[in-house]
Amino acid sequence: MSSELSRVALVTGAGNGIGRAIAEKLAKNGDRVVVNDLRGEAAQEVVDRIEESGGQATAAPGDVSDAESVEKIVATAREVYGAPEVLVNNAGFLQQKLFVDLTAEDFDRMIAVHLRGTFLCTSVVLPEMLSVGRGVIVNIASQLGQIGGIELSHYSAAKAGIIGLTKSLAREISDKGVRVNAVAPGPINTELVLGLSEEWRNNKAAELPLGRFGEPHEVAETVAFLASDRAALYVGQTLGPNSGDVML
Repeated sequence: MSSELSRVALVTGAGNGIGRAIAEKLAKNGDRVVVNDLRGEAAQEVVDRIEESGGQATAAPGDVSDAESVEKIVATAREVYGAPEVLVNNAGFLQQKLFVDLTAEDFDRMIAVHLRGTFLCTSVVLPEMLSVGRGVIVNIASQLGQIGGIELSHYSAAKAGIIGLTKSLAREISDKGVRVNAVAPGPINTELVLGLSEEWRNNKAAELPLGRFGEPHEVAETVAFLASDRAALYVGQTLGPNSGDVML
């Protein structure tokens, strides 16, 4: 097992937004980062940014909701750097719809990318972590998985599932050297959130005690902490960089 500063870190959905910020932060900290995104060109752009800054990264495009694709993503990591020692399940998307307008296809795709994707990536990476007795998994949830969101019921359900999965898996494997935690960001200034209606964004900002949305790099700091040995006592936790939207 390599030292903390030369670990292999796989970040899914890292072509932009929070995922990109996480990938860049982990690379800055010395990790060799495998950048996944559904869009290969976006993944490669992040790799180029990391390498220009002196870091190490490789692209591994693919769909996290597809089991065969996930096997290929992880195989790329193994071939280039070795088995992932850090997994950040970040891949996801947003869709704004009233519940009465949702179709079964809308719901299934949301669950497939967020919750099934988290399950598939973890199931492929986890056995090797357990075999060496060390590893870190950070699942990106959302504060909407804790409090729900108008016109985002399927998204909220998927993120709530990720929080439940995080807690359950942590209870199973924490004593085996693998730590599992979640991060539940509040509204963050990403392409996904900026794609929501201006009315929704204005109303949401007015609810926040901090009075503003967060930035991707602020979430990345939380993920980097959980991925580090400084977070040795954190297992099954959900940390909330959320501008005060949820207070626990």
